Amino acid sequence: MEIAIPYKLKLDNAANIYPASMSKHYSSLYRMSLTMSEEVDEYILQDALERVSERIPTFRCTLKGGAFWWYLHRVEDTPVVRELKPLRRFRFKDQNGLLYRVSASGCVISLDVFHALTDGFGAITFLLTLAGEYIRKRYGVETGYNNLVLDPADNPSYSEVEDSFKAVFSGRKGELEKNVDAYHIKGTQLAHESVKDCRVVMPMENIKQACSEYGCTVTDFLVSVMLWALQKEHAADPAAERSVLKVSVPVNLRPIYKQRTLRNFSSYVNLGMDVADGEMSFSEIVDFVKAQKEHDLRLENLEPKIAANVELEEMLLVRCLPLFVKHPIIDIINLLHGDRFCSQTMSNLGNVNVPEAMRPYIADVDFILGRQRGNSGACSCAGYNGKLTFHLTRKIAEDSFEQAFLEQLAALGIPTSVTVSNLA
Repeated sequence: MEIAIPYKLKLDNAANIYPASMSKHYSSLYRMSLTMSEEVDEYILQDALERVSERIPTFRCTLKGGAFWWYLHRVEDTPVVRELKPLRRFRFKDQNGLLYRVSASGCVISLDVFHALTDGFGAITFLLTLAGEYIRKRYGVETGYNNLVLDPADNPSYSEVEDSFKAVFSGRKGELEKNVDAYHIKGTQLAHESVKDCRVVMPMENIKQACSEYGCTVTDFLVSVMLWALQKEHAADPAAERSVLKVSVPVNLRPIYKQRTLRNFSSYVNLGMDVADGEMSFSEIVDFVKAQKEHDLRLENLEPKIAANVELEEMLLVRCLPLFVKHPIIDIINLLHGDRFCSQTMSNLGNVNVPEAMRPYIADVDFILGRQRGNSGACSCAGYNGKLTFHLTRKIAEDSFEQAFLEQLAALGIPTSVTVSNLA
């Protein structure tokens, strides 16, 4: 049975910080891109976009503030394929009110997303479903479907649009996580909204070989290389006041709690170490990261901080506060408990699995985090077709962190292909 998006669909528990933290020059954005085998036909892509945005109905919504909370509101205007623009804050009214932008440039299809709409899983599902429909319409191929490529002929289910935070954690008691301030890389700020991107392509075979050698996962390995580079940054910084180095890693909660939502449903773990007593070897860092992640992902350690956020939102006093009062309070809480506790972010989309019939038409998958509010930069990656593509974005002119990261990869025997560009 087809479902209808309610007139007002309250933002999920994780999404409220994003409209609260928006400013003239900042909003939490990320970009996913597919490089196709041929130049994109924008007319066919437009046709596919209209159909797929109905299949995933939250992608036909805009953001509006109510008396007490922000809501997703249905818009009737058709989404439009745009020209590729810099990865910087866009006005929703320029996208017919939508919280995302689909662009085409040469062989590339790009999706820029405001994080209040969805997390990485929801975005890659939308983008790959769009690509599947585009391939079907252009080439007459029966693409097949999986958990990331939905059939546009199917009706959306309620489980895809629900707030899974409420579905899983409503009514549960929680406890906020205790953290300490982390070291932040300093540097010369680029112009407002400017973002530098270092794109690093690595053979997946070499990454897996290194992971086998150290007995760790791909995420463990990449976070450890980042911490190694942060350690070098810290050692070279005479003004460093903090000795804790942390990388924040988003965690997709869907497989843990058997949820299917295409809105936000992620938490995080902060992985790292304190170098007050001296530097650590790379193998020591890997062991530290593995042990920390295993500890933090145990349900008895992961659940309390998630439940605490839901519990806070459900408090009668909080519910009754008008939005104009909540707005600055949420923003202040985000400033006090957000980027302060991590040095960098590393978001791993994982190995992107598409139906076999789609593979000849998709050459590359990219996942890029936009300009950060409190940190100098962030990292993200995705695996596809035997390659791992890693992006390091930054808002400072200095690239010593990126250079240390690349040097450590080279020391570990990982060949790389590097491209540096301006995203905004």
